[in-house]
Amino acid sequence: MTEIEADLTATRNRMSRTVDELAYRVSPDTLKANAIASLKGKANDAAFDADGNPRLDRLAVVLGGVAGTAILLGLLRRAFHRG
Repeated sequence: MTEIEADLTATRNRMSRTVDELAYRVSPDTLKANAIASLKGKANDAAFDADGNPRLDRLAVVLGGVAGTAILLGLLRRAFHRG
C-alpha cells in the first residue's frame, strides 16, 4: 500500500509540474515576451550581418521607402488641402 501511495504522490507531483509549465508557456506575459524577442531578433538580423556590421543596402532601401512615403504624403496633403 505504501508503494502505491508513493507512486501516486510522484505522479501527482509530475503532473503538477507539467501543468505549471504549460500555464507558464501560454501566459500572456510569456507570449508577449517571446514575440518581442522574436521581433527584435528578426530586426537585428535584417539590419546587421553576422559580423555586426550594418547592412547598408537594406538600410538604403528602408530610407528610400521612408523618403518616398514622406514625399507622397506631402503631395497628397497639398492636393487635398488647397484653400
